[in-house]
Amino acid sequence: MTIAHPSPAARPDASSAIEAFLATTDAPTPFLVLDLNVVAERFAALRLAVPRAQVFYAVKANPARPILERLHRLGSSFDVASPAEIDDCLAVGVPPERISYGHTIKKRRDVAYAASVGVTRFAVDCPEEFDKVADAAPGAAVSVRLFHECGGADWPLSRKFGCSTAEAEQLLVSCTEEGMTCGVSFHVGSQQRDLATWHETLGVVADVFRRARDRGARPTLLNLGGGFPGSYRDDAPAIADYGRAINAALAAWFPPGDSGLDELMVEPGRYLVADAGVLRSEVVLVSHRSVDEMARWVYLDVGKFHGLAETMDEAIRYRLRTAHDGGPTGRAVVAGPTCDSVDVLYEKSGYELPLALDEGDMVDILSAGAYTTTYSSVGFNGFRPLAEHIIG
Repeated sequence: MTIAHPSPAARPDASSAIEAFLATTDAPTPFLVLDLNVVAERFAALRLAVPRAQVFYAVKANPARPILERLHRLGSSFDVASPAEIDDCLAVGVPPERISYGHTIKKRRDVAYAASVGVTRFAVDCPEEFDKVADAAPGAAVSVRLFHECGGADWPLSRKFGCSTAEAEQLLVSCTEEGMTCGVSFHVGSQQRDLATWHETLGVVADVFRRARDRGARPTLLNLGGGFPGSYRDDAPAIADYGRAINAALAAWFPPGDSGLDELMVEPGRYLVADAGVLRSEVVLVSHRSVDEMARWVYLDVGKFHGLAETMDEAIRYRLRTAHDGGPTGRAVVAGPTCDSVDVLYEKSGYELPLALDEGDMVDILSAGAYTTTYSSVGFNGFRPLAEHIIG
């Protein structure tokens, strides 16, 4: 399947409400400000793009209570990775049948706790994890997670998760023998920019379904996972292009009325909240180090240990904004404030920052609403966790 020239998504800097907040606040940096109205807009756009799928928000992306409350009111379901995230969802009124315990590495007692509060959806990717669910949550609905190489993704999720097609087939048979509702899940990698990957993967999944059904299994659910983008430095297709690619792949491999599917799920995290947030930071120091005369070092008061863990290996390349934009620029190494030498955000990605940038200036890190506050350390070097302000 060929996706012809997908259009890049528009990359707004921030909503007008966030801009107004930043223009008037005296809150100490670093902090994240997030606009709930942008989250709601993204939720509506995704439902329009993939209308066959039920949306399960990946709580790990940003579990702030106002986000959960707004998405719950909009009709979202929720994907969780721990008992604490289950409790967060229940606390805002989410019915347990709309919670999916999608993590494939769970303590047996955590499975039992989830079942005790009414959660019936679980994911597994090996016989040992299946045994936990079968024992502690009999009669559950089980998604067997298939391994995916995650080519084309900026933040791959391979190696640690997923099983082979042969293992998935056997697990589907085991689920059916235990009287469980079952199906397949996969994740194409976070910030996936290759639209063809869904067609290729769904072809593999359809073959797993066929072979498992030949052996008496009855898979009826399909979880498409996540992979939808935030607006970072590198262009990504628009959500409508993702929708067209996924819908075409579904029509080819799982046509409505002729697929045996009773349920289709999708698990967005980054797409719903990334562009809803801006992380404001302050320049602590600009130095011209003699050991590296080719670049200035710009140290911010936020770094890898304050929520920017996804800059590891410079995988997620955020857009940076300053008050000096438009003036002369020069190459810069961007680093965090801690005394750990790994706290360097960007050294090899060719970041250019205004030459006028100096100590005390503000740097806004755009599209930072996902995977920042939840990655922030409790207090490394005595720095407090990343503050968050929710508006809208």
